[in-house]
Amino acid sequence: MNKEIPILGIIVPCFNEEEIIIKTAEVVGSVLKSLVAKGKIKAESFLVFVDDGSTDQTWSIISRLAGESSAIKAVKLSGNRGHQFALIAGIETFYSSAEALISIDADLQDDVSAIERMVDNYSSGSQIVFGVRKGRERDSYFKRNTAVIFYRLMQILGVNVLSNHADFRLISRRVAEHLNQFKENNLFLRGVLPLIGFKHSIVYYDRKERTAGISKYPLLKMLSFAWEGITSFSIKPLRFVTFLGFIVFLVSIFATVFVIYSRLFLNVVPGWASIVLPMYLLGGIQLLAIGMIGEYIGKIYQEVKHRPRYIIEDIIL
Repeated sequence: MNKEIPILGIIVPCFNEEEIIIKTAEVVGSVLKSLVAKGKIKAESFLVFVDDGSTDQTWSIISRLAGESSAIKAVKLSGNRGHQFALIAGIETFYSSAEALISIDADLQDDVSAIERMVDNYSSGSQIVFGVRKGRERDSYFKRNTAVIFYRLMQILGVNVLSNHADFRLISRRVAEHLNQFKENNLFLRGVLPLIGFKHSIVYYDRKERTAGISKYPLLKMLSFAWEGITSFSIKPLRFVTFLGFIVFLVSIFATVFVIYSRLFLNVVPGWASIVLPMYLLGGIQLLAIGMIGEYIGKIYQEVKHRPRYIIEDIIL
């Protein structure tokens, strides 16, 4: 099914990207011009920078770029709300201005040449086009293997995510409209979009090295992001605690039988280990269970307050 030539919007979340933002505008802007020249997107297509509360010169550079080109638009959030909310801010602000939206990081590690293939897939009927890395050969041994563990763990816990897919994707206006119905604060886009459904396709690409700036996802932030995704989409950790409690209960029954048998038929001297080890075991399990339940209660607490996910300080149209 061929569609009418779309207006395409490309959303680029930014946080302290002053070293690369000009190059990003040049590279992504040239892709837009090329697609317009080929007749694949309309001339009204545009590029949106979403400044996620940067503390460097990112916003002033974006403002200057937007003043020089009508094809560049910008949104400034009042504070740092995180990559996912910056993406949502761009989508909610501009989805009515375009038939399709593509999200891509400002660091240019995602291959911009894949954008044309995403547009082609959209024109062929795909409502969502996922950009998926071909491999992780460029990553360190640690990052490569932790990524494998992350995706497998998510799938085991029942979260429908695509392996090696980050936030490089195309969504149609129709998908964006449905995405806007998801109002939770604990938002995990990589899990939400497969949940929405509709026809989708995959474009594979090779991820490049960062050319400037530093990664905004150090180890601790990556772990936090993974935990956010798991607890936002699965209650299996709670069920695991229940299962663990049942196992400990069975072990306790056997231990009780053994202690009674030892007391009646064996010449044993009560010792320190028989007291301390069960105490540590049961105490650790109880703390684990309380912490796990607390995580979910904390999420409920955040949701019921219905606070805005982000606040826009400035918009350049």
